[in-house]
Amino acid sequence: MISGLMITSEDALANRSFHTGEVNLRNMDAIQSTTRKTFDAQLKELEQQLLKMGSFVEGMLDSSVQALIRQDSELADEVIRRDDVADNMDLEIETACMRLLALQQPMSKDLRIISTALKIITDLERIGDYSVDIAKAAKLLSGEPYFKPLIDIPRMAELTKKMLRDALQAFVDRSIEKAIQVCKDDDAVDQLNKGLLEELMDYMRKDPKLIMQSVHFILISRYLERIADHVTNVAERIVYMETGELRQIVESHKGA
Repeated sequence: MISGLMITSEDALANRSFHTGEVNLRNMDAIQSTTRKTFDAQLKELEQQLLKMGSFVEGMLDSSVQALIRQDSELADEVIRRDDVADNMDLEIETACMRLLALQQPMSKDLRIISTALKIITDLERIGDYSVDIAKAAKLLSGEPYFKPLIDIPRMAELTKKMLRDALQAFVDRSIEKAIQVCKDDDAVDQLNKGLLEELMDYMRKDPKLIMQSVHFILISRYLERIADHVTNVAERIVYMETGELRQIVESHKGA
């Protein structure tokens, strides 16, 4: 009896249940907050792994073109050896993505981030493969003087590397505008590839002795054009990640 009021055992039990419920809710909120912080940290680590792989394959591309320009077969061999490292990075990031999907069961935007990361590493791995192809061509061409200065191929390589850096920055910044600009930049690479093909075809028609070297240059130009296409894929996936709308931004890719 307190101040004329009697607290029954039923009231006491209900009161304890109410406070227990409050405690359980607070505990649940704390658990959810901790889980979210852990998940955000894992997403950040995934982002860092992806950027590291992007920087690595950009380095492969740069070294492969430098090997071609300098006719450096040793540098070309180094690029070829790096391919295993890029493949291992691909596998590690894929494993991290699958672990997040299995353990965290992300929804909506988080799910799009993880699925985008899975797509991006596939394109990065292919960029590494094409860099190896350029390095192999550089080895084959290292023992003979070039019949023409290398102008368009280094220019294509610089444009493509910039596209890759900009695409990765768009991923970090979650920037639709930057991603769309990367897609637009693909046109310049396509034009250089087309112009070089026409020039080399003309050389081959005029002098059959230039056919073998010209064919290698045509293939290298094509590899760079395909690398730019893969970078465009990365940019288009970033737009999807931010909007939930999956579409091909580059006109030349539609229907391909």
